[in-house]
Amino acid sequence: MEIVTKKRMMIFGGTAHPQLAEDIAAHLGMQLTPCKISRFAAGEIYVRPQESVRGCDVFVVQTHSGAVNEAIMEQLLMIDAMKRASAKRITAVIPYYGYSRQDKKALAREPISAKLMADLMAVAGADRLVSVDLHSGQIQGYFDKPFDHLTALPLLAGYLQNELGLSGEDLTVVAPDTGRVKTAERLAQNLHADLAFLYKRRSRHEAHKIERLEVVGDVGGRPCVVVDDMIDTAGTVTQGAKVLAESGAGRIYAVATHGLFSGKAPQLLEEAPIDSVVVTNTVPIPEERRIDKMVVLSIAPIIASALRAVFEDTSVSEIFHGENQP
Repeated sequence: MEIVTKKRMMIFGGTAHPQLAEDIAAHLGMQLTPCKISRFAAGEIYVRPQESVRGCDVFVVQTHSGAVNEAIMEQLLMIDAMKRASAKRITAVIPYYGYSRQDKKALAREPISAKLMADLMAVAGADRLVSVDLHSGQIQGYFDKPFDHLTALPLLAGYLQNELGLSGEDLTVVAPDTGRVKTAERLAQNLHADLAFLYKRRSRHEAHKIERLEVVGDVGGRPCVVVDDMIDTAGTVTQGAKVLAESGAGRIYAVATHGLFSGKAPQLLEEAPIDSVVVTNTVPIPEERRIDKMVVLSIAPIIASALRAVFEDTSVSEIFHGENQP
């Protein structure tokens, strides 16, 4: 007996960011496969795909934001359901990887939560992970199966250059700390700009507290772009903008892949000497958390291109010309 097998792609979306999942599917000329997701009275999550996934190449899209622990558990249950329903390959698509900042032990008796996240995905049944601009590149090594790392830098650079006219040697790209110098260097290369960074020493005992901040590089009279992987409480970017302004910088822009905007972040950004805040929609940003100077770009085309490459077994890195490694 001889059977010619056909590949079938199916995309499922969780409840953390359904609009992004729908946009990704639309860019692939598809629709999301329906999946019943509900909560029991006790708070437990129920998941059941509404169509057969047997032999299919399944992509489960869920960003880890909002009620982050519920979002993670929901995705794990979806993956487990697909595995038990005999999906051929399961890819967990995580635009924003939860617990990514807990990637090492800074103090005794701390967990390495980012590694636990990878273990949970593997045990649930994920054959592959796809994520965007990880906080730390080493997280790729926590997962023992293929891990595709995407980057929003080309998207951010294109907006800065084409919409804001920011490029050339009179522009300075600023890394908010030494850990982001490599990211800033890549953005500076794309924009043909100079590079600077902020020397930052964080408190080891109080979260989000910065003890010292100063500029290293030429920013006087120049437009500056502060680039980071995420803006959470906005403490780093707003304090950095103030230091740049005090150092004589021209217009100041802040760009990041993930716009979490926790707590008083919108207010801090509104009051800071920043002309524009540019982020992507890897996490949902409610209208009440947005401000006039905020621009949200869609990451869906980039993720869709990567998922197409995964499905067709072609190179993901070629989409980014090899610049997608953190």
